[in-house]
Amino acid sequence: MLDENLLIVGLNPSAENILGISERRANGQSLLQLVDDDPEMREILGRVVTTGDHYANELRLAPTEVHNYERIVDCRVSPLSVEGARLLVEITDVTRRTQISRENDLLIQHGAGRQMIRQLAHEIKNPLGGIRGAAQLLERQLDEAELREYTDVVISETDRLASLVDTLLGPGGPPKKEPVNVHELLEYVVRIIQAEENKSLNIRREYDPGLPDISLDRDQIIQALLNLVRNATAALDGQGNLTLRTRAATNYTIGDKRHRVIASIEIEDDGPGIPQDMQASVFYPLVTNKPDGTGLGLPGAQELLSRHGGMIEFESRPGRTIFYVRIPLQQDEMND
Repeated sequence: MLDENLLIVGLNPSAENILGISERRANGQSLLQLVDDDPEMREILGRVVTTGDHYANELRLAPTEVHNYERIVDCRVSPLSVEGARLLVEITDVTRRTQISRENDLLIQHGAGRQMIRQLAHEIKNPLGGIRGAAQLLERQLDEAELREYTDVVISETDRLASLVDTLLGPGGPPKKEPVNVHELLEYVVRIIQAEENKSLNIRREYDPGLPDISLDRDQIIQALLNLVRNATAALDGQGNLTLRTRAATNYTIGDKRHRVIASIEIEDDGPGIPQDMQASVFYPLVTNKPDGTGLGLPGAQELLSRHGGMIEFESRPGRTIFYVRIPLQQDEMND
């Protein structure tokens, strides 16, 4: 409950948990200060004070000293006139519910994209062999070297398209799993990135030393992580902060399956962020905002994680983009 100056005059236990403060300490403090002066919250509270109307909306609360991650809350504000209070603010943390819904959307998106791209790849690949064979036969019939240059171009471009199609189809076969340390994989990826002349980047590491080895296909997970880290360094354009973070999460749901413990690998950059109009489709094949991009990096990484029962999620706004790689610690035999 807030007074006319938006200062807290009452707080129930649920609000104490969400705001990360006890009622005794919160009494007399500004609610806006406790949510990092969120502009949308400020607008809602001001509107209800002015109009006396009820108002409800979904808000994104930025990370604070108490909560180091962005939260999604349902916020309902009503006028009130009791014990010096003028506003009743009801806040429900729906972050996890929203994440589960988004994970389901990602799974549907990934499945549709994978089916589409494989059908397209097979349709392209079938005639390529015929084109290449015909060009080779034609080349043998040509006596002039100048004319053979044209058939060389046909063969070369056919091979390039075949290579692209192989990329679209992705690596074949089941994962070849063995116990690996995810920090060792991350450091291997960092060495590759640094060799690509991104040495001006400030790379921070926040590793959880308690993470155990996980049974993974080393090459596939390196490729997935490399795709994500390359995207982050490209967004930073050679300067800025790249943070690699690991932690364990308990009782975590991926798709329709709950896992007792998962490993979460976070790749964070402070670049410009993913454009809002692209965020709903970044895991679809051929979606990219890079002039020289193929739009295959993120769908490919998602495919490789799906083979390990995992998933890639993200959140992005200007100055803070995080890709989350979720991997179950206990790998199911069905994924082998």
